[in-house]
Amino acid sequence: MNDEDYPLAGIRVIEFTHMVMGPSVGMILGDLGADVIRIEPPGGDPTRRLLGSGSGYFPMFNRNKRSICLDLKASGDLATARQLVENADVLIENFRPGALERLGLGYESFAQGNPALIYCTAKGFLSGPYQHRTALDEVTQMMGGLAYMTGPPGRPLRAGASVIDVTGGMFGVIGILAALQRRHRTGKGGEVKCSLFETTAFLVGQHMAQQAVTGEAAQPMPVRVSAWAIYDVFDTLNADEQLFVGVVSDSQWVAFCKSFALDAFAADATLAVNNERVLARDRIVPQVRALFAGMTRESLVAKLEQIGLPFAPITRPDELFDDPHLNAGGGLVDITIPGGAPTRLPALPLEFDGVRMGLRHDVPNINGDRDSILKECGLV
Repeated sequence: MNDEDYPLAGIRVIEFTHMVMGPSVGMILGDLGADVIRIEPPGGDPTRRLLGSGSGYFPMFNRNKRSICLDLKASGDLATARQLVENADVLIENFRPGALERLGLGYESFAQGNPALIYCTAKGFLSGPYQHRTALDEVTQMMGGLAYMTGPPGRPLRAGASVIDVTGGMFGVIGILAALQRRHRTGKGGEVKCSLFETTAFLVGQHMAQQAVTGEAAQPMPVRVSAWAIYDVFDTLNADEQLFVGVVSDSQWVAFCKSFALDAFAADATLAVNNERVLARDRIVPQVRALFAGMTRESLVAKLEQIGLPFAPITRPDELFDDPHLNAGGGLVDITIPGGAPTRLPALPLEFDGVRMGLRHDVPNINGDRDSILKECGLV
């Protein structure tokens, strides 16, 4: 795909961010074709140097961007930052509340000079009693009910990825795209705010609705009453090769029983309807577990795929590097990680006209695009 064919070609984004939530907004916009200029402090964003579980943040969420380092405490660099924003379509920031305002880079500072600017703020909380609190993905998973729902009773457990940072960033992108559409009609920009806590609340809204409908609070997922009789992780003949299987409709139940020769279940009229099968889980599931435990995962997958049932091998993230579907469909993007080694990371999960969004700019080096950025903006 040529650069001009990308849906956001011609949109310039200035990004003042760190960690995950803000950078994910910029990465998605960059993948969609926007020109994203990442403002880093002298020496580069400290996120580049995180260890452990944070070591993948920067390479994952900063492709398709350009980098310039500016010292916002120095008047010259601050003036450069202002000039970049004056000529931009979108600004993204996710620092502590009031940080950019104190530097003269808040939304109101650009209302006159660039009234078409869309100013996206990614924070811990939207307006309300908590709005000045410091938040992290894990903080809001805990206080927003997600950790309670993920772990077993009494053992709250955060999700196994930065799901609130990334989903919150996605809501930021949705807001930006909506603001761009409004700007097409009115010529005016505006302020968009996305947050971690409210994103978490939105994600657990289904469990709030469950309580409203049933009158009973939702139980953590490991001990929930499932909506389907078979909707579990099963052991197979090889103990380290588990498989998730779901049977989620009456027609799937008929196909399942036929394929696996479960004649007694097929003939039992009390199991013909889903809700009746849910009430009979204690009778159904042990027999299915025993059946699957005597079969290899390979043979189970072949049967389940043939009859069209939902299934999934339990996979580690590192095994996705070799996933045949991701590799065949452009689902992995070639990038360079710190130190110069090549790798492949997940592409944006979208197709436009049958084409995946690819790599236009590798993960930027610290200050690696300074000269070209300043020249384009007439600052040198």
